[in-house]
Amino acid sequence: MAQASRFGAELLSPQEVTNIEVQKGGYKLLTLSDGSQLSTRSIIITTGVDYKRLNIDSLDNFTGAGVYYGAATTEGRTCQKLKVFIVGGGNSAGQAATYLSQFARQVVILNREKSLEVSMSQYLIEQLEALENVAVYNQTEIVEALGEERLEKLLLKNNTTGEEWQEEEVGALFIFIGARPHTDWLPINILKNKEGYIETGRELTRYDDYSKFWNKEREPYLLETCSPGIFAAGDVRAGAMNRVASAVGEGAMAIKFVHQYLSEH
Repeated sequence: MAQASRFGAELLSPQEVTNIEVQKGGYKLLTLSDGSQLSTRSIIITTGVDYKRLNIDSLDNFTGAGVYYGAATTEGRTCQKLKVFIVGGGNSAGQAATYLSQFARQVVILNREKSLEVSMSQYLIEQLEALENVAVYNQTEIVEALGEERLEKLLLKNNTTGEEWQEEEVGALFIFIGARPHTDWLPINILKNKEGYIETGRELTRYDDYSKFWNKEREPYLLETCSPGIFAAGDVRAGAMNRVASAVGEGAMAIKFVHQYLSEH
């Protein structure tokens, strides 16, 4: 909700949905956290994800003030001529480093493993090696974040030798250590992949339970779940691009599919 407000959305009735029950006739019954219920013909699920956080208390003091979770594309242009750090060794960290290298003076990847090859695709590793302003500190972790009103310094540690050192003039810290989708509350008739992201469209046909829940002669629409009339958009959807612009586009597309679904009845 904070992100929606930040981008100008008006929240008229913020309520947590705890369950969705599909009833006869295609209606969906939503149970809210206060116990009240709503009946509707169609639903769009846009619950997003929670980015995993580092268990370092001092970092929490600078969230949004130099410390960012999964926000490289939105904050990148503010990093002009700065030295920025990225925590993570996966593809998302590599993609963020490639993007930020266009703006920052230097980009440093903090990777706790022996090398990026443990969890990053080779093509990304090669791209990073070709960038003169990108450095990789392997087997390195953050001990403490320092600063006044904003993040200014980082105390780092080599997790093999135990050596500690302080990095000065830290412009920003971007953390990419994974995310967890908000889907634990969904009923079993909404198929999810092993990471918990909602499956939609043709990808649903890969699942054995697909035919158990899908009761239409047509195939699911691109953003439709295995429960007809229930759609998913944005980061919570399996295969989403994890970009604000992409999520907005999927939301608009989902509205179009809702109209198509309603026209069937």
